[in-house]
Amino acid sequence: MYEVLADWPDVIDSVPMVIEPKREPEPEQRTFTEIARRRQIVGAAIDTIAEVGYAQASLARIAARIGISKGVISYHFAGKDDLIKQVVVDVIEAGRNYILPRVSAEITGPGMLRAYIESNLSFMRDHRNYMVAVVEILRSGAFKTDGGRRLDGREVDVATRLLQEQLARFQDGGDLRGDFDPSAMAIAIRAAIDVVPHRLVLDPEFDIDRYAVEIANVFDRATRRDDPQ
Repeated sequence: MYEVLADWPDVIDSVPMVIEPKREPEPEQRTFTEIARRRQIVGAAIDTIAEVGYAQASLARIAARIGISKGVISYHFAGKDDLIKQVVVDVIEAGRNYILPRVSAEITGPGMLRAYIESNLSFMRDHRNYMVAVVEILRSGAFKTDGGRRLDGREVDVATRLLQEQLARFQDGGDLRGDFDPSAMAIAIRAAIDVVPHRLVLDPEFDIDRYAVEIANVFDRATRRDDPQ
């Protein structure tokens, strides 16, 4: 029931999984119980959207999932748009917290690249509902920038740019093959990663682990020096 999105890579890169999300600080007056309730509501929203789609994920349905009234959601969030914004921010932050330590721990170019690919894909494997929910939200056009504009692919491609910089850095240090274009390689790597959330929507049985191994091997061969130091 999901059509193929021709502009999917541009859309998903608008909320890349490795950037520092802009979060509102928790108000000092918000209690631990209130913070926990907000997180519970966000989790219920993610699971509901993944199960029934964005359009059918009403506040009443989200509330019923965790046994609360719609009014409880309205107390914590200004409305569905406010809740959806928090869903996207939380998914981005969860991905960042999962991926960055694994990538940062690697000190070689090949190690960094393999960790980058495998950690992105293993996060998607372990958080399937997160990925499906984000696909649904972006397809609906519901998520908007702080200026009120819907995401439409015009956002700076932060994830690809950061990866390009890392590839160029390891090239300059002689740790990766020096004759490939870091920009083109980063675009190709991100495209191979960013197709997976949509694939999870189309095929719940998609074998991410096997895909991760194959993709990591492909880009390792494409970037590794022939004469390693």
